[in-house]
Amino acid sequence: MVTVRRSLWHEPRPADAPPVGRLDWLLVGVFAVAALVEGIVRPDLTWRPVVTVLALALIPALLWRRDRPLTAALVGWSVAGLLSVLQLTAHAGDLGLYSMMAVLILLYSLVRWGSGREIVLGTAFVTFVVALGMYASSVGWADVFGGSVLVLLFVALAAVFRYRADLWHRQQREIRNQERVALARELHDIVAHHVSAIAVQAQAGGVVAGIQPEKAAEILAAIESEASSTLAEMRSMVRVLREEEAVTYSPPRGVADLPALARADATPTVEVSLDGSSTRLARPVDAALYRLAQESLTNAVRHARSATRVGIDVRREGDAVRLRVSDDGQIEPGPAPEPGFGLLGMAERAQLLGGSLSAGPGPEGGWVVEAVLPAEPLA
Repeated sequence: MVTVRRSLWHEPRPADAPPVGRLDWLLVGVFAVAALVEGIVRPDLTWRPVVTVLALALIPALLWRRDRPLTAALVGWSVAGLLSVLQLTAHAGDLGLYSMMAVLILLYSLVRWGSGREIVLGTAFVTFVVALGMYASSVGWADVFGGSVLVLLFVALAAVFRYRADLWHRQQREIRNQERVALARELHDIVAHHVSAIAVQAQAGGVVAGIQPEKAAEILAAIESEASSTLAEMRSMVRVLREEEAVTYSPPRGVADLPALARADATPTVEVSLDGSSTRLARPVDAALYRLAQESLTNAVRHARSATRVGIDVRREGDAVRLRVSDDGQIEPGPAPEPGFGLLGMAERAQLLGGSLSAGPGPEGGWVVEAVLPAEPLA
């Protein structure tokens, strides 16, 4: 229990809190209008002007609820506590507006967007205010139980959504790490292939140096060129993680191997179209294009409904190369589905090389995956 408390106390705020938007302003407007209308149409309400002003004073805190969740919760629940104190000291009747239920939204935001320290401090204050309000209203046990369940429900909902968002970010980080590991393996193979060629050339240079000095100079020039290429590709491994694992030292497949994916004797048929210049690419980009095309083709064959054709097209566009994989499958009406982990991994691979990837319904039907990568990866 002590460990749990300590971990909650040091829990940071979630990093994905959205900024204030139109829906937030709409929420503020709705609660403000509700407070004004309720203050006018409820003649049974004690101290209507004071209660209405206090209710309006807490509503702007809804705009701070994600950026400053503890401050917003303290402001909102302080107003609720003040009304309870007035009810106790003045022996007044009902001093609450239904529109003051906005404080429950502030409690939700505190648990959803606050740090662990803010959650502990804020919920302790809210607990005190809730207990004070129940005492001031002299409610029965049924009302105490119902009110407590309502407050706990908002806390539980916030905790669930916070946990789900955290789990989603963890899965995305895992995908990112897996793609970096895969890319690092490929780059490791490429560099190992170059180093093997350098070693062979150096051995040959040692043999011919005493017999044909002019040949040794050519071999040294080849070694220099090979070493420069190796260094350029090693720079692209910066900040890319790799697990220690035995690997083979053969270069991975690239764009030149894409025609092997074509097939005309099965459904869907697969057509591959290559621009001649797209086969002269940096090895990491070359390997990534093959992997992206292969993964997109696999997704199309598995998931495209009633697809009869899949097209793979690679084109060089200046300093970039564009891959387009499209099918003629049927798309169900409605909004586009959320991207799966496979697409997220493909997008991460493209971003690691300084490119981008998009996927969605095509203008003429079917599904289209499009990736744009620089011909030379980022150093």
